[in-house]
Amino acid sequence: MPEHKRIALLIDCDNVSHNSIEGVLKELAKYGMVNVRHAHGDWNNPSLSGWIERLHPHAIRPMQQFAYTKGKNATDSAMIIDAMDLLYSNNVDAFALMTSDSDFTPLVLRILESGLPVYGFGEKKTPKPFVDACSPFIYTENLVTEDDEKSISGSNVEKHDRTKLRSNTSLVKLLRTAVEQSSEDDHWAHMSRVGHYISNNSSFSAINYGYTKLGDLIRATELFEVQMRNNGSAMYIKDARK
Repeated sequence: MPEHKRIALLIDCDNVSHNSIEGVLKELAKYGMVNVRHAHGDWNNPSLSGWIERLHPHAIRPMQQFAYTKGKNATDSAMIIDAMDLLYSNNVDAFALMTSDSDFTPLVLRILESGLPVYGFGEKKTPKPFVDACSPFIYTENLVTEDDEKSISGSNVEKHDRTKLRSNTSLVKLLRTAVEQSSEDDHWAHMSRVGHYISNNSSFSAINYGYTKLGDLIRATELFEVQMRNNGSAMYIKDARK
């Protein structure tokens, strides 16, 4: 069941494609209710026509920002002001930023300082500082489907197999560290604690590797022993080396 978080989704329409909005909203539904949906941009700009078609079907509020000076991105400033207003309103429990612009990295850090999580969504061109600041960060290309209406499990991201997962040394280190830090004296760790550790210490998302669930990805690595307890309702894992 998703947590009962009130999530504010702020979209930088100048720097992210409209094609993944369905997947973004479905992903956020895992965490709570997206009660604020603001799309920032200059709606007189023909390049945003694709976004215009997505606004009403998904109850997204367009936030008009005129480009007063050529070469300056007024949308960034307006979106930051919007975020800070929402932060001080105390009407949201989490933020989701849909952008590929690293200029929002300080905003993410400021929100985190207030104790609220920030879910990031951007294209694969997104600079690493912004990716690392969010938890999790999901590449929007992984949320785009052929008809933009299928469930997230039908996304076009390639599912990484055992060999490819194991060859990713940073991923293996993250998973092993998470299990080690979350385990009891018998070396077994509850999956929820492992997931909590990962979300607090990285921008990792299983979706970027082709899996909708962390548990499925962990099984695929074949680096851990897995036990289902409490009549199959609780998943425990242990480093196979232990």
